Amino acid sequence: MTSPLDTPFNTLPLRPELLASVESLEYSAMSAIQMQALPAILDKRDVLAQARTGSGKTAAFALGLLDKLEIQTYRTQALVLCPTRELADQVAADIRRLASALPNTRVLTLCGGKPMQAQLNSLRRDAHVIVGTPGRVLKHLEKGSLLLDGVRTLVLDEADRMLDMGFHDDIIRILDRTDRRRQTLLFSATYPDQIRQISEAVQVDPVEIRVESLQQEEPIRQVFYAVEENDKSAALLAVLQSNQPDSCIVFCNRKQHCQSLTQALLDQGYWAKALHGDLDQQARDESILLFANGSTSILVATDVAARGLDIDTLAAVINHDMALDPDTHVHRIGRTGRAGHGGLAISFVLPNEQYRLEAIEQRLERRFPVEQWPRSEARRSRPALPATVTLHINAGRKDKIRPGDIVGALTAGESLNKEQIGKITVQDRKAYVAVDRDQGSLALEVLNGGRIKGRRFKVRLLR
Repeated sequence: MTSPLDTPFNTLPLRPELLASVESLEYSAMSAIQMQALPAILDKRDVLAQARTGSGKTAAFALGLLDKLEIQTYRTQALVLCPTRELADQVAADIRRLASALPNTRVLTLCGGKPMQAQLNSLRRDAHVIVGTPGRVLKHLEKGSLLLDGVRTLVLDEADRMLDMGFHDDIIRILDRTDRRRQTLLFSATYPDQIRQISEAVQVDPVEIRVESLQQEEPIRQVFYAVEENDKSAALLAVLQSNQPDSCIVFCNRKQHCQSLTQALLDQGYWAKALHGDLDQQARDESILLFANGSTSILVATDVAARGLDIDTLAAVINHDMALDPDTHVHRIGRTGRAGHGGLAISFVLPNEQYRLEAIEQRLERRFPVEQWPRSEARRSRPALPATVTLHINAGRKDKIRPGDIVGALTAGESLNKEQIGKITVQDRKAYVAVDRDQGSLALEVLNGGRIKGRRFKVRLLR
C-alpha cells in the first residue's frame, strides 16, 4: 500500500508544464510540507507554515505561485521576501528550474550588495516574479521603479529570521503597497510571538501547518563535549581528525571569531572558507559556491550568513559556539542528515553554558550526556583534499551561456567525460563549473584554449 509520503505530484491539479518540470527534476514524491501545504496553496488559501530549510518548502510555494501566473501579462504577479541575498538567490534559482517549461517566465532578484543601476535597467520590463530582501525591495518601491499592485501571491520565507534581523517595519510597508486580495504564504522555522502577530496582521484565515519534529524526521547523531574556552581550537582539530567529515559547517556566534578560526584551520592544512557579514558580497558568494561544489571541505560561518545555503548533503555540523537559543540549534543541526543520509552534530559546551544545553533538551524532549572531547586523538595524516576544483568563467546568461554549452566545451574531443563534471552555476555575467580535482588542470587548459559557443572567454581556478 502507498504511504502518504509516496504521494506523487501528479495527484495535484497543477498545470501540465509544471508537472513536466517536476518530472524532469526527478522529484519522485512530495515531502511532508509539500503534501500538506500545496493543496491549500492551490486552493488560494493563506498559509502559515512551520518548516525548516531542507523540508521542500521552496518547491511548495514556487509551484503554487507559478501555477497561477499569467505568462502573457508582463507585470509583477508574485513577490518572495527572504532574509538574505544568499537565500534569495537560491529561491530564485529554484523557481527558474521549476518554470523551465513555462516559456518567457521572468524571475528577477532584488537584493542589497548588487548595483542599483543594473536592477533599475532590469526593471524597465516588469518581471513575473520578484525575489528579494526587504531593504532593497523597499528602496525600489520608494524610487517608483517597482510596482506591486498586480501581486497575486506574496511569500514571506524564513519570516522568523527576517524579524530577528529587524525587517518588521519594512515588511509591513511593502505589504501596504500590495493588493489586499493577494494570497499570503508565511513560512517560518520557528513560531515566536512575533510570527503570530504578523500573521494576524497580514493574513486572512490562514491554514496552519507544522511538519513533524526534527528527531522524528532525520537520523542525526548528536554529541556534546565539555570544553574550556582555551581548549576549543584544539578540541575542534581533534574532532575533525577523529570523524574526518568530507563536508562540515562550523558555527560561530561572532564574525571576528569566524575569521580567526578559519585561518587556524588553514594553518593546519584544512580546506576552509569563512562566511560572515564583514566579507564583501563576492567573497561570501564564492565561499558558498566552493563549499556547495565540494571544492572546499569546511565552512566557518555565523548563523545569519549561513541562512538558506543550497547544500544538498552535509556530513557534519560542529557548534564551536553553542547556539544562543534552542530553535537556532535545531536549525543548525537540521542542515545535516537530510534525504535519509546519516548526519552528525557536535556541540562544544563551556562550563557556564549548561543552561543552554538544558534548553535544547527541553526543546527536543531528550537528554544528552556531556562527554569529554577526544584529547588522545593524534594527528595521523594531512586532511584529505576536496573532491573537486571550481573554475570561474568570465561569461554568463547575458552572453547566452547555458550549462549545456559548458559541458559541450569540456567534453569536446573527449577531453573530459560528463561523469567528471560537477555542479554548474550560471549567473548574469559569470559562470562556475566544478570538475574532479585530478582533472582540474586539464579542464582549465581546455576552456582557456578552446571556445564556448564559438567564443573565447577568460577562465581561472577559483580558490
